[in-house]
Amino acid sequence: MVELKLIPVEEFKRVRNSSADKYKKLQIIADMCRANTLAEVKRAGSGHLGSSFSAMDIVTWMYYEEMNIIKVGFDSPNRDIYFSSKGHDVPGLYAVLHSLGEISDDMLLSLRRFGGLNGHPDISNHGMEANSGSLGMGISKGRGMAWAKNHNGNDGRVFVMTGDGELQEGQNYEALQVTAHHKIDNLTVIVDDNKVQSDKPVAEIIDVGNLVEKFKVFGWHVIRIDGHDFQQIENAIAEAKQVKGKPQIIIADTIKGRGVSFMEHPAALEIGKGLYPWHSGAPDDAAFEAGYSELIQRINTDLAAVSLDPLHLTPVEPEVKTASPAMLEGEPLSQAALERLSVKPTDEYVSRAYGQALVELAATRKDIVVLDADLASDCKVRDFESTYPDRFIENGIAEQDMVSMAAGLARQGLLPVVNSFASFLASRANEQIYNAASEKSKIIYALHYAGLIPAGPGKSHQSLRDISLFSALPNCIVLQPCNAEETRMALDYCVNKTDENSALRIIIGPSPRRIELPAGYEFKLGQGCQLTAGKDAVMFAYGPVMLHEALLASELLAERGFGLKVINMPWLNRVDVKWLTEIIKPYSAIFMLEDHHPAGGLMDNILTACAENNLLNGKQMIKFAVEGYPACGTPQQALAFHELDGLSLSKRVMKYCG
Repeated sequence: MVELKLIPVEEFKRVRNSSADKYKKLQIIADMCRANTLAEVKRAGSGHLGSSFSAMDIVTWMYYEEMNIIKVGFDSPNRDIYFSSKGHDVPGLYAVLHSLGEISDDMLLSLRRFGGLNGHPDISNHGMEANSGSLGMGISKGRGMAWAKNHNGNDGRVFVMTGDGELQEGQNYEALQVTAHHKIDNLTVIVDDNKVQSDKPVAEIIDVGNLVEKFKVFGWHVIRIDGHDFQQIENAIAEAKQVKGKPQIIIADTIKGRGVSFMEHPAALEIGKGLYPWHSGAPDDAAFEAGYSELIQRINTDLAAVSLDPLHLTPVEPEVKTASPAMLEGEPLSQAALERLSVKPTDEYVSRAYGQALVELAATRKDIVVLDADLASDCKVRDFESTYPDRFIENGIAEQDMVSMAAGLARQGLLPVVNSFASFLASRANEQIYNAASEKSKIIYALHYAGLIPAGPGKSHQSLRDISLFSALPNCIVLQPCNAEETRMALDYCVNKTDENSALRIIIGPSPRRIELPAGYEFKLGQGCQLTAGKDAVMFAYGPVMLHEALLASELLAERGFGLKVINMPWLNRVDVKWLTEIIKPYSAIFMLEDHHPAGGLMDNILTACAENNLLNGKQMIKFAVEGYPACGTPQQALAFHELDGLSLSKRVMKYCG
């Protein structure tokens, strides 16, 4: 593991207070913030470097030279407001706030940790003006803030940063139209036009066209600049502030990954063989050391050019790693104990199995058409795109449009398979999904990133409402497979064995352990399967994450002589009553472990079946679900916070049954 170092606040003060040229100082400070951003993302193990670096010069100018927020305070109603609508660039924003002493060293290094800095902007963190991460909302929110300032008689301007790929989202164009109609002139939108989306150029995903002409048509005052030239940034904002009766947009031409040569577009595309590799995720040790060294060497060279001493770096204490899971007594488990409890590491991804199965099914089902929302790599449909390019449709960041297009495809006899992150697809396009379902043609929705984990990106990406939203449709089956084998079975069922719509929940990360299905397991509508025996209580769960925790709880309880039967139930809104009757008959305590909000998940559907069929006599049904808004942090931190980890579950079971 590399040794991490941080540039302390005192070094930023030293540069800022020097007599060097203003623009040169800002260039040095911006690179210093890039170095700290690299360190915080490396420490977190994930984050977004490319867009943090492309926006860094603009953000540095805003906080060091333009806005009054440091002077008047973050609580002043007369403060200038800046926030990022795209949200991916928040590690860079944190680094700038840290450089000004607004975020401590420890807090900066707590990115994507419980109680620390959220993976996307969240107003629970100091200096954040709006929650973002769900794209396309920023201009509308900014308009509301700017309108309120005028209404309340408060000073201060509102600045909103958007991404260029984000401009594919339809809400932006509603906002552009209404803001101009309202003549809101204390709002300035800045487009970080770095030309690259998650891993491909914007022009290859969905070309947003001539932005200058497009925004002018909507009635905005438009300025185009080099987003890495501080003098141009200064002049553009000064011009925007003089405009009356019109909102303003500054299109800033930037370079994704700016500041680290091998992360910069277009060089990075060559390294990635046509795909941009630095949008998300932390660099490996070699890439981190190369990038960090390049930044520090350039900073020191620039410092010497203005007669300043080289940087003084502060070593970062290594992060304490705690063993997980823990025993009931709270002591870390040894490797021997892990082996005894059948907890084996795995590199299995249900998402990979999904992508492979989709390609295989398409060989015989010529009607399958796959739709994607700029997440082909994350959703593991890149192989389908390569294998069947004539049956792959890239829609860009526009879930509502994508679903309605799928409805049109289905009406013409094709079988659309719609892919996006569950939190965006299920909620943003819910009305379109309902409309399409009412036409009674068949669509398969692949809900990637479903559930609580991974928790690092924060609540905008954690999907905990999708089961209830899809279950409200009269003709839609909701499933979540537990391993690669069941994923293939589930997708085959959705494609070949039902005429109903279906929603397939898929976790995006590796499975905590491989869930072993019983020999001869058959995938039957409304039926799950027993994973462990147990005479004292039964627990239903679904998906690799929660089944792992349920199995761990069962194993921990077994050591205390308590038998917890664990049932894998992949059918989240369908149940075979005869099968259910036999499963729950011996038990008075029935537990449901949800990877979902308490309302509308598996238990609500099973509880209805039990009530309608008089199966509850003398039985208690207990729900363990994600209460409140989901926690941001590591998987272990988020699960423990919601008391859904194996240790907590074992204690909660004993509370009811002890």
